[in-house]
Amino acid sequence: MKNYKFIITGKVQGVYYRKNISENSSKEKFSGYVKNLSDGSVEACVTCHEDNINRFIEILKEGSPESIVEKIEKVPHNETFKNGFEIRY
Repeated sequence: MKNYKFIITGKVQGVYYRKNISENSSKEKFSGYVKNLSDGSVEACVTCHEDNINRFIEILKEGSPESIVEKIEKVPHNETFKNGFEIRY
């Protein structure tokens, strides 16, 4: 299992992006969280097998019907998640 952190930019706040990410990640049995950042971007963290990271990135790209994902940046992260996927505030 590896830990990943992503910063997602675009039209990702106020469009149910976090809700969709949380629901779809939970369905896929990912553990982690998603939260809004003060600069208008969204942070998403996950712990998963390296083989599954592309599916998580697909979920981030899909977002919600109203979202427009412009960029997904992977950044170093060390926190491990085990208990499902949540929205943080």
